[in-house]
Amino acid sequence: MELQIEGRHVEIRKSWQDKIEVEKDRLGRHHPGLVHNLRVAIESTAAHKEGGFEVRLVATVPSDTIIVKRKGEAVKPTIVKAFDNLGLQLKELQRKKRQTIKGHESNGVGAASGSIKSVSPGESFGFIITSDDREFYFHENALKDIAIDKLNEGDHVTFGITEGEKGPSASWVKLSK
Repeated sequence: MELQIEGRHVEIRKSWQDKIEVEKDRLGRHHPGLVHNLRVAIESTAAHKEGGFEVRLVATVPSDTIIVKRKGEAVKPTIVKAFDNLGLQLKELQRKKRQTIKGHESNGVGAASGSIKSVSPGESFGFIITSDDREFYFHENALKDIAIDKLNEGDHVTFGITEGEKGPSASWVKLSK
């Protein structure tokens, strides 16, 4: 994810940059590959009665742009609130995308089966391997009716295939019965 940080009427402090990097990394772990470009603008709102700051996030995602604005008296807590809100909006975007895919599940479009090759619960992702040795990445958000820490290597799964930023990945994953 490409990151740009800019200050308007304020000089960006190192501690603010560090906080933005931490929040960007967290966003990347929870929504891997979804945000292509992220612009963070911190503006001093001295014209406002109490003073304070406005943090604006502009996130470019496939076929859309999400803009979040948050105002506060201190920059770091405002950065956290803005990133939390962006995370919620990205989660909702993914939910809507899954709803669209769910409509296609019943007719088997893009569905495949395989087994869990590896799973990394701490990193929130894993890989599925098919009988013809093709590997598919999946994120824990794609799991249906099971938590990532309950998956084991070798578990048989059915999954939807989508084209991700780095190749084919699983858009949804269910344990096979």
